[in-house]
Amino acid sequence: MIRRASWPRRWLGVLLGCGTALISLAYFLVTGIALGPFLLWPRTRPDALGILAGGAHRLAALERMRRSVFFGDLFPDAYETGDGKTLRFLLARCCAGLLCTVVVGLLGFGTVLAALLLGAAVRGTPAWTELLTQVLLGGVLLFLDVQGLASLAALDARLARACFGPSERELLQRRIDELATSRAAVVRAVDAERRRIERDLHDGVQQRLVALAMLLGRARRGRERDPRQADALLDQAHRQSQEVLTELREVAWRVYPSALDSVGLEEALGGVAERCAIPLRTEFAVAGPLPQPVSTAAYFVVSEAVTNAAKHSGATAVTVRVARLGPVLTVRIHDDGKGGADPAGTGLTGLLSRVAALDGLLHVDSPLGGPTTVTAELPCV
Repeated sequence: MIRRASWPRRWLGVLLGCGTALISLAYFLVTGIALGPFLLWPRTRPDALGILAGGAHRLAALERMRRSVFFGDLFPDAYETGDGKTLRFLLARCCAGLLCTVVVGLLGFGTVLAALLLGAAVRGTPAWTELLTQVLLGGVLLFLDVQGLASLAALDARLARACFGPSERELLQRRIDELATSRAAVVRAVDAERRRIERDLHDGVQQRLVALAMLLGRARRGRERDPRQADALLDQAHRQSQEVLTELREVAWRVYPSALDSVGLEEALGGVAERCAIPLRTEFAVAGPLPQPVSTAAYFVVSEAVTNAAKHSGATAVTVRVARLGPVLTVRIHDDGKGGADPAGTGLTGLLSRVAALDGLLHVDSPLGGPTTVTAELPCV
């Protein structure tokens, strides 16, 4: 992360970097000469490298302070830099700083020549053709000098980011690992959801349909012998068919709530409140439409958290708040239950995977004794 610093402060940091590069060069020359024999002997090489790296870490800390004070760079505090990486950084920084010293020296020398030329022009000493030639040549050299300083300053910044913070390659590799983990978790969550749906259909709806078929068969067989018993069986079959429809609707809602497409997230959460076994209060503060993946993830976060609260927490009330602050949708579910929710449990792990697939964050605060608060932050970009 970088905070902007003023240009005079940056130029002072560049000049100070020339001085630290000379200090680093002197350190490597003196220490290298002193430790040269020990670096060449394999038995003493590790200890000698440790001594060399110890001083390099101190000089690198000085470079880090220079970048922070004069350029406003912020580096991660917990990021550890190894001995080899520190030595490579300091060597590269030494070469870049020495080259920058040469460029700054040329710029100073050109400034002195420009002042002398200006004095001669005031006195009328040089001819106008000679003056024009020197001005054009000096302008080209000044342009190249300034461009060189800008390039060296950019190189200095890249070297500091590579040493004191994750490099672009490390960030890319970290992102690849996160995506691979998230993809594997989503696949596992989808498989678990499919198995749960299969169990719901097999153990619930299918068994009820088998019982309904048996009732209809008994009613058909007993229609001629005892019409009243047949009518009673038909009434029972009718009630059971309504229960099957209700259970099938519940399974369909758990797969994907059609209300998300037709009436939106707010109305879909109203359906969750109607089916909840305990009192549920919903606060919805979202202006404008939401991306479909975000609405789906928010719905399932609320649905799973409310279901867990009703089944396992012993809560008497649940509060759901959905609010959008800038590009982030925040979903917060709070219950007054006994707490102790396990973030590594199957349900919450599935929610974590669903939220992580959208680059979101899921936080579970559930101390023993309660209350439990589940908070999801979903980016809407």
